[in-house]
Amino acid sequence: MSSNIRINRICQYCNKEFEARKTTSKTCSDYCAKMFYKARQKAAKIEQSNAETKQVIAKPIEEIKAKDFLSITDTCKLLGISRWTIWRIIKKEEIKAVKIGKRVVISRESINSLFNI
Repeated sequence: MSSNIRINRICQYCNKEFEARKTTSKTCSDYCAKMFYKARQKAAKIEQSNAETKQVIAKPIEEIKAKDFLSITDTCKLLGISRWTIWRIIKKEEIKAVKIGKRVVISRESINSLFNI
């Protein structure tokens, strides 16, 4: 079945106007079709890479959010503040911290109560 349809379109790769013979045509030539395909594949790979990167970045924070008791380092990562600021808050007794051996542990409840004031 041959069609006599002629539709004016704009090529999605080179943005030039062309006369399409089918309603599904997106590009003006075979070259543009190949280049448009490569551009789509590249964009898909970049999007996938960005999604994987975001997932890797968010993974440690999600693990920290699941813990009931946090170290000073974990608290710094969770709140996005420095170690010195955490120590100042502990010294002011705004957050309750417990020393177990050489390690200082902060409960999740005391961090949450800091923001419920």
